[in-house]
Amino acid sequence: MDRLLSPGLHGIDAHAHIFRQDLPMVPGRRYSPHYDALIEHYLAHLDRHGLAHGVLIQPSFLGTDNSHLLEALRRYPQRLRAVAVVEPDVSEAQLDELGEAGVVGVRLNLIGKKLADYRGYAWSSLFQRLAQRGWQVEIQRGIDDVALIVPAILACGVDVVIDHFGLPTGGIDSTKPNHVAFLSLLGNERLWLKLSAPYRSQSDLAQALRVLAQVREAGGGLSRFLWGSDWPNTQFEDQTDYDRQVAFIAALLPDVNERAQVLVDSPAKLFGFGVSR
Repeated sequence: MDRLLSPGLHGIDAHAHIFRQDLPMVPGRRYSPHYDALIEHYLAHLDRHGLAHGVLIQPSFLGTDNSHLLEALRRYPQRLRAVAVVEPDVSEAQLDELGEAGVVGVRLNLIGKKLADYRGYAWSSLFQRLAQRGWQVEIQRGIDDVALIVPAILACGVDVVIDHFGLPTGGIDSTKPNHVAFLSLLGNERLWLKLSAPYRSQSDLAQALRVLAQVREAGGGLSRFLWGSDWPNTQFEDQTDYDRQVAFIAALLPDVNERAQVLVDSPAKLFGFGVSR
């Protein structure tokens, strides 16, 4: 029986990571894992909670070497999709290889990074190529800067997914222009939001509920909201785990039909899983 939904429903975890300590890692990284997060461990979590599918997100510390990600996709093609990290000049042949394995998007983890000119030719050309493939661009950046980045990407015709509530540390303040601009983005039909990793914005359930009410109103409902476990919760391993993130989304969305929208209907549409309820 599906513990999150009800019998016959199969949810989708839209945000998780896998890695090994012995993989080559990029210089200047913010984090180095001291343990292995294996695909077998991840699938065991999905099975225990009655979740049918997962979306793997390339960890920033592995850079553009997506080979470990692709290996998992090729082993479990029916259960998994993935979001890769690439350079803006990635070749069509490289994108073809990623797509054939099950990659459906590209991630920009912009935490601690200087913002690039995403209106320039190199990036806009990439976004247009991704749009032609029906892929998405995933953004991780604090709420104060999201609206500085996303409009130029949306203008290229590609879907955009904002990670982790938009990282609204301290909540969403309707008196701050950048926060208002963030909310205004949510009405765009190609803009998606992950209700995930509240701990990354120092949010407890009460604050997450307040933020949910704000983004839900701005987005006109829940139809483009997703959930992800953020497993293995890097840098917060001592504060949370898979079970607690499952409990979090159940508390955030106690209504079973609303929870099914976020765990089944929305991610099935975005990631191309053949899941129904």
